[in-house]
Amino acid sequence: LFDTFVVPPFSVLDTRQGYWAERKTMWLNYGIRSEVGREDNLVFNKNIKIGPRDNGTSVFDPVLCEICYRWFCPAGGLIFDPFAGGSVRGVLAKITGHRYTGIELRQEQVDANRENTNELGLDAEGLRWVCDDSLNMDKHIKDGTADMVFTCPPYFDLEKYSDDPRDISNMEYDDFSEVFGEIMTKAARKLKENRFFVVVLSDVRDKSGIYRDMTGALKATMASCGLRLYNDIILLNVVGSAAFRVRRAMRNRKVVRVHQNVLVFFKGNPKAIQDEFAELEELDEEEIAAMTGSEADEEE
Repeated sequence: LFDTFVVPPFSVLDTRQGYWAERKTMWLNYGIRSEVGREDNLVFNKNIKIGPRDNGTSVFDPVLCEICYRWFCPAGGLIFDPFAGGSVRGVLAKITGHRYTGIELRQEQVDANRENTNELGLDAEGLRWVCDDSLNMDKHIKDGTADMVFTCPPYFDLEKYSDDPRDISNMEYDDFSEVFGEIMTKAARKLKENRFFVVVLSDVRDKSGIYRDMTGALKATMASCGLRLYNDIILLNVVGSAAFRVRRAMRNRKVVRVHQNVLVFFKGNPKAIQDEFAELEELDEEEIAAMTGSEADEEE
């Protein structure tokens, strides 16, 4: 399973396992700096930081990115990301032989992503970050051209990324829901037939402590676009700072959340998947090692 799929393709992905940590370290040692371009202390726990590279800003897991591309995007396909954020998803797309178009609202983040690409010595051909509001995606990508939509939107107000009024993390929840739904609806049109739409998301609580059910709202939006839920994956996170929050949370009997949802939707006829997607073969680890320089690091 490891040789073919990188990690076992089960409905629970456990980032706490040693094999996951080793793979993540390999990618980070390669030089991906997705935390650059974002202000410090964006995360829920501003006063608790874990590890020397933790600046208080959440960073997308490169292993999750790698396996989603491997499992759900055809070779050389175009990946569209309406909430691009840091450099991880674009850089991994380039390294794994895909094309990538990501839309990011903040120019400083786009500049940081491009700088990280240059630092890694990657050819920018086929790798594109656009600074714009995702509501304007029609200007940057045509309908029916993406081989995969892969994104991680703001979890409402869990992190606030800017003071820009167009930033949905700044909006009241009703406005957030309306704009988020419109962006997801437009993104669904960008997808080709018989392709996957993958969203990494987490439910958040309202001020009274009740969950808002963002995942349920997304499922309803996708269904209205003709995309059906195909895989429902739980991503277990390292406990980290959650351990510090348990006692306070349990005063109100709140169980601390240590997982995210990876929702995989499909557009088209699922019976066509075997025709549209090649059977996965054993991963060429030597090729990956050459790309990341991990062999040289081991020798040193």
